[in-house]
Amino acid sequence: MAPTRPTKRARTAIQSAPSASTSTGQQGGLFAPFRSLGHITTNVPFVVLSRSSKYLQTPALTVVTSLGSSWAMWEGQSLRLLFVGPDMGAPITSLAMSMDSVFAAAGSYVGRYVRGKEVGRFVLPTSRSSASDSDDSDSDDSGSEASDSDDSEDASMDEDAPEATVLTNLTIFGSTLLALSSSGTKMYVWDIPQLTNPASVDPSAASTSKAKQSTEVTPYATIDFAPGFTANRVVHPASYLNKVVVGSKEGDLAIWNVRTASLIHTFEASSLVTSPSPVTALTQSPAIDVLGVGYAGGETVLFDVRMGEVLGRVRLEGEGCGEVAGVAFRNDDISQTLAVSSSTGHVALFDLSAKLRLLHLVRAAHEGPVGGLEWIAGQPLMMTSSGDNSLKQWLFDSPTSPPRLLKQRSGHHAPPHLVRYYGDDGKSLLTAGADRALRYTSVVRDSRGYELSQGSIARKANHLGVKPSSLKLPVITSLSYSNSRSKDWDDVVTISDGEALGRSWSVEGKRVGKWTLKAEGEVKTTAVTACGNFGLVGSSAGEVAMYNMQSGMKRKIFKVPNAGAGDGRGRHVTGVATDSLNRIVVVSTLKGGVHFFNFQSMKLQSSITVPAGVTSILLQRENNLVAVVCDDLTVRIIDIETQRIVRELAGFRGRILDVAFSPDSRWVITTSQDSIIRTFDVPTGQLVDAFRTATVATSLSFSPTSDFLATAHVDSVGVYLWANRAQFSEVSLRSFVEEDLEDVALPTVQGVDVDEGLSELTAPVRWEDVQPYTTPDQLSDELLTLSLMPRSRWQTLLNLETIKQRNKPKEAPKAPERAPFFLPTLPGVKQRFDFGTEMATEVAEVKSRKLDMTSASVETEFVQRLLKEDKAGDYQSFFEYLKALSPSATDLELRSLTMLPHLEAFLDALSGRLASHRDFEAVQTFLACFLRIHGDVLVQNTELKGAMEKVAEEQKRESSRLMDLTHYSLGALAFLRSTPIA
Repeated sequence: MAPTRPTKRARTAIQSAPSASTSTGQQGGLFAPFRSLGHITTNVPFVVLSRSSKYLQTPALTVVTSLGSSWAMWEGQSLRLLFVGPDMGAPITSLAMSMDSVFAAAGSYVGRYVRGKEVGRFVLPTSRSSASDSDDSDSDDSGSEASDSDDSEDASMDEDAPEATVLTNLTIFGSTLLALSSSGTKMYVWDIPQLTNPASVDPSAASTSKAKQSTEVTPYATIDFAPGFTANRVVHPASYLNKVVVGSKEGDLAIWNVRTASLIHTFEASSLVTSPSPVTALTQSPAIDVLGVGYAGGETVLFDVRMGEVLGRVRLEGEGCGEVAGVAFRNDDISQTLAVSSSTGHVALFDLSAKLRLLHLVRAAHEGPVGGLEWIAGQPLMMTSSGDNSLKQWLFDSPTSPPRLLKQRSGHHAPPHLVRYYGDDGKSLLTAGADRALRYTSVVRDSRGYELSQGSIARKANHLGVKPSSLKLPVITSLSYSNSRSKDWDDVVTISDGEALGRSWSVEGKRVGKWTLKAEGEVKTTAVTACGNFGLVGSSAGEVAMYNMQSGMKRKIFKVPNAGAGDGRGRHVTGVATDSLNRIVVVSTLKGGVHFFNFQSMKLQSSITVPAGVTSILLQRENNLVAVVCDDLTVRIIDIETQRIVRELAGFRGRILDVAFSPDSRWVITTSQDSIIRTFDVPTGQLVDAFRTATVATSLSFSPTSDFLATAHVDSVGVYLWANRAQFSEVSLRSFVEEDLEDVALPTVQGVDVDEGLSELTAPVRWEDVQPYTTPDQLSDELLTLSLMPRSRWQTLLNLETIKQRNKPKEAPKAPERAPFFLPTLPGVKQRFDFGTEMATEVAEVKSRKLDMTSASVETEFVQRLLKEDKAGDYQSFFEYLKALSPSATDLELRSLTMLPHLEAFLDALSGRLASHRDFEAVQTFLACFLRIHGDVLVQNTELKGAMEKVAEEQKRESSRLMDLTHYSLGALAFLRSTPIA
C-alpha cells in the first residue's frame, strides 16, 4: 500500500471575546468597516522587553501598548508598528510580557497571546461553564494549603459574582501570574502553563490521551486582603521566592507569600511617609531589597524591604507638581539616576550618587499623567507614555546632560473634528482636532504621520512653565488646500476659532507658513484655487479677500451684497469656492444667499436665495456642482453653469455636520447629528445607503481613488476608514428605506481579517434579487440605432482614395534578377536540344492571357447575399456581412457592381435599412461611396430613377427624425439640469 500524503493538522480555534468590530446590523451596505488610524497608546502603562543575542549588535527591544480594547506591538529601536492584537471585548487595564507571550487584562479575564494570536486565558474560578479534569491537576500542584484556600475561595466567589470583577496590575515572575481586582480586595494567582508547539505534537498520541489541554486556566490561589487594606499596586522583589510586595490606597505595604497565601509582614504608612497617601507607583530598583515607592502626595521613597528602613526620599515640589505617576531606575553602569513622573506631565531626574540631588526637570513631557516610565536595560534611553496618545524615547548624551527627545510616535490626544484627504493618490490625510494640532496621517504606513510644527512652542512653554498646548493656535475650524504647487510654496490655508485672520501651512515643509490672510471682520471660511496660486478667506463682514500664495500679497476683494449694516446674516460669509479654471467665485452667506462672482473682474454675475440659511458649501470641480448645506436639514445641489438648484436632498433628523462628493460625482455622502452616514445618488436624487454608528461622525472625506471613506468621531482620537464595496464587487443602488437602518460598529485598529474582509466586500444580498439584463439590438422601433462599426472603419472607407494615393510607391517595382538555367537535351549520340518544353510553356502563357468570359459572369458572394434578401425586409444578414468586410474589400465589391439589376438591388438595400432605423452612420458611409463610384451611371440610366427617389425619401425622413430626437434629448437634459428633484 502506497504511503498517503501527510495532511496539515487543523489549528485549534480559541473562542475569542465578542469583537467590537462585528456589526450588529446589515452587512450589505456600500461601506464596510476596514481599520482605524492614529491610535498609539492609552493611559495604561506600556511594557518593554529587551532581548540580547550574540547575533545582534544591540539588544532587540519590543514595546507593547494599549489601544483601548486591543494592544499593539512596536519595534523598540524605530518605533515601527509590528502588529496589533485582536479585540478583547473590554478596555485593557494592564499589560505584561514574558518571553514571546503578551498578557493583557480586560474585564474579568487575562488573555495570553503569541504573535497576535490568543493561545490561552486566565479566568476567575466561577467563570467556568463546567468542571474539568484539569482543575484537579491544577489543585494538586498547588499544595494542600493552597488547595484549602482555593476551595474556600471558590465558595465565596460564587456569591460575589466574579463576572463583574475587573482585573488590574498584572505581574509576572517565573511561571506565576498575579492580578489584583479593581476593588482592591482580592489578588489572584495563576500558574502559567508551558506552551507546546502544535506542530511538534504527535496526532496519534494526542488522540489517545485522556487529559485534554484546557485553554482556560483558573487561579490556584485567591488572596483576600484584610479590611482597611485596599490593594492597588504589586511588585515582585528580585530574588524573593514566591513573595510579592503589595501597596494600598491607605499607603501601607504588605509582603505576601503567594504559594502559601499567607501574610508575612505589613509596613504602616506612618513609618514610610510623613503624610500618608495612596501608593501610586511601586517598582524594583537595581539594588536587591530596595524598592521605589511613589505616593499621591508627591513623595517618592527608597525603601529597604529586608531591613524595613527608608533609605531616602524625594518630593515633587512646586506649583502644579501633581501626584507621582511612575518611578523608574536607570540600570546601566554609567549613571545612577532615579526618574519620577507626575500626573501633570512632568518628569524629574534625581542623582542617586549625589544624595538624591535634582539633576533635571523635563516640564510638560506629556500633556497628561505620565503613567508609562521605563529605562532601557544597559542603554542611556528612557521611554515614557501617557494618555495623550504618545510614546516617546529620551536619550541621555552624558550622565549629567539633560534628556533630549530622540523618537516619538504620537497622534491626536483630543478627538479630531476635521478630516480631509490630501493629494490625488488617496494615501494621506490632513486632520485637525480639539488639541489645536494639524496632523498629516499616512493611510499606507503609520510611521509617516507627523504634526505640522507651529514654531518653538516647547521651548517657550518650558521657559514660561506652561503646557505646550496652551501656546498653540486656536482650534482649526476651516481647512482648504491645493497641492499643485506644494513643492514651491505654502499649499494649505486654515481658519482658527476666534482669530481675525487665516494662516498658510506647508505640508512639504511640515510647518506653519509665513503668510497671514486678513479680511475685514472675523475670518470664517477659506478656499484655495485649483492652481494653488491663490488663497481666499471670507469674513463675517461680507468681504472675501484673495491673496497670492507665493508672495502673501492681497490681490483682489469680493464684496458680498447685503441689505446694509444691520443685515448681519446677509453679510456673514459661510462658504467660498472657486472652479477649476478660475472663472467663477461662489460665496454663500448665513442668510441663504449664494452669490456668483467673476474671478477676473470681481463683478457680481448673479445670486440665488435658498429657502434657509447656508452653513457651508462644497464644490465638486469635476462637474461644477455645489453642495449647499442649509439650516432646514436639507442639502441643495446647485449647478454653477446654469446657476440653478438641480437637486434637494432631505430626510435628515439632525444638524448636517459635513458633506463629501465621490470622485466620479455620482454620490453625495453626508453625516449629521443623528449619528447616521447617508449616501445619496446624484442623478436620481434618491437615498441609496445609510448606516448608524455608535458615536456621531463629525467629519468625513472620500478618497480621490474611490476606495475608502474616512470619518472622525466624537470621543475618539482616531480616524476610521470604511472600504467602498463598489470598488470590489457589484452593488445594487436601489432606493434605501431608513426603516431598514441598522447599527454598524466602528472599524478597529487591527482591521478586518483576510477571510472576514472578503466576506465583508462581497456583493449585497439584495443583488441576488436582480436578474441579469441583456441589452437588445434595438431598444425601440421609434429610435435610431447606430452600428457597432469602429469609427476608423467608415472613415477609412470614405477616404480610401486619399489613403491609396498617399501609400503609392514613388518608383516602379524592379524585376528580380533571372536565375541561371540549362537547356535540356535529347538522348542520343548527337547533341540535340529539347525545345518541346519551352514551346508548351509559351502556348500555356498565350492561353492564360485570353479573357475567360464564362468566369466573368459568375456572381460573387456579395451579389448572391444581396439578391437573396427580401425587398420588404430589413436586410439584416446582408449588412452583417457587409460590415464585416474590410474597407478595401468593401470598395472592391462596390466597384464590381456593373449590371443595372445589381445597382438597383443595392439601392433597395440602402432604403430598406434606413426604413428599419438601424446602422444609420454605416448606411451613410456606404451611400456616399456608392454615389462617388457609380454616380455617372445612375444619372444616365432612367431605370434606376425609382430606386434613387425611394432612397432620397427615406434619407430625408430619417435625417429629420435624427434632428428631432437630438433636439428632444438636449431639451430634456436642460430641463433636468434646471429642475430640482426632491
